[in-house]
Amino acid sequence: MTLLDFQDIDCPYCGEPITLALDASAGAQHYIEDCAVCCRPITVVLEVDDDGVASAVGYAQDDA
Repeated sequence: MTLLDFQDIDCPYCGEPITLALDASAGAQHYIEDCAVCCRPITVVLEVDDDGVASAVGYAQDDA
């Protein structure tokens, strides 16, 4: 079980790839992280499967 992992996603605003640090220690989460390129707020939905593997999807504020 890896508690800290990294995943690249595309910013829903500017389309640039950004790297998110995923912390699976607290389980599934929803949080806001600003894009490192355009600084707009991305709603990150973090899911953790039964094996402790984390994956994330980023949404624009109006889409979440």
